[in-house]
Amino acid sequence: MAELFQFIAGTDDFLVDRAGMERWAPLAASVDDDLCRDIVDGQAGTIAEVESAIAAFISAIQTMPMFGDRKVVWLRNMNFLADTVMGRSETTALALEKLQAALERINPADVSVLITAIPVDRRKKAYKWFQKQGKAEFLEAKNDPAALGGILRQEAEKYGCTLAPGATEALIARTHGSTRLVIGEISKMAAYLGADGGEITENLILELVPPFGEGDFFETVEAFYALDLPWTLKAIRLHFFQGGDARPLIYSLQNRNRLLIQMKALADAGVFRGAPRKGDLERAAGRFGREFEGLQEKSAFNIFTQHPFYLSRLGAKLDRLRLKDLIEFQHAFLEAFAGILQRPAEQEAVMRETAIRCLA
Repeated sequence: MAELFQFIAGTDDFLVDRAGMERWAPLAASVDDDLCRDIVDGQAGTIAEVESAIAAFISAIQTMPMFGDRKVVWLRNMNFLADTVMGRSETTALALEKLQAALERINPADVSVLITAIPVDRRKKAYKWFQKQGKAEFLEAKNDPAALGGILRQEAEKYGCTLAPGATEALIARTHGSTRLVIGEISKMAAYLGADGGEITENLILELVPPFGEGDFFETVEAFYALDLPWTLKAIRLHFFQGGDARPLIYSLQNRNRLLIQMKALADAGVFRGAPRKGDLERAAGRFGREFEGLQEKSAFNIFTQHPFYLSRLGAKLDRLRLKDLIEFQHAFLEAFAGILQRPAEQEAVMRETAIRCLA
């Protein structure tokens, strides 16, 4: 017996929608008339919009075209199977029951249905129904090389490119594991390499891919923690030449410093040596994770929420820094903040003085 519909859900909106478009292409191509193809937007912001989306979808699967004997319908990016106020609503539950009843009555020979859903709560009865009744697939994206490596290699191959050792990890760390961002950056680097393709290296990634999430201050932060005073002063000049402000720059420096203080404390305690690896961090989290109760979201205040590859890069120069140095840096950043409040027209001068004080 043929499945009533195809159902794709997952944890990454980009992956789910891309898989949906791949499934939709042959379905759309199987009918000749545009009137035989319907895409219903399943993204709802209110309970009323949930009812409206489901009503539009039911109408689409029940209304056959005047010409043509088949129809294809896509309920795209349904977002009311999640554990949210909207998803928990009794009104939503009743609307989903109507949707399920309508799906049970369709003839797959007459109507081909595709449903994509993000986010979802896999504990929900409604979600389990979609998994059981349809041809179901769940796409789970994880912020690690194993989960994204295959996707990145396939994307690079489309452009005739290859990924050098370490490139996958560097790109994931640079983009904080965002599937949408890493695929976009692959396209950008392929364009840079040219029509003949080439090798995407870690150095190329560090040169071309901005560090998403750290703003436009990355060069200054990198230069500072490379303990390179001339580079730091040059980066500060460029930052303010482009109209930058000191506050977010200080914030980025403090965030990096917070992580380094935690790493240095663990290293000095003998928890790991040199740049920490994934296993080192997992063991350390087992011993000290309880100290971070209530700080489970990604934050510089909790070292165990950071990507291991990112931390390994930060830890590369850890031996050149003492814990005392890092604590003094933190005090210097606080004083820099006080300085820009006292001298708001001289923010660049305050940051240059801070860099010289810390690195000279």
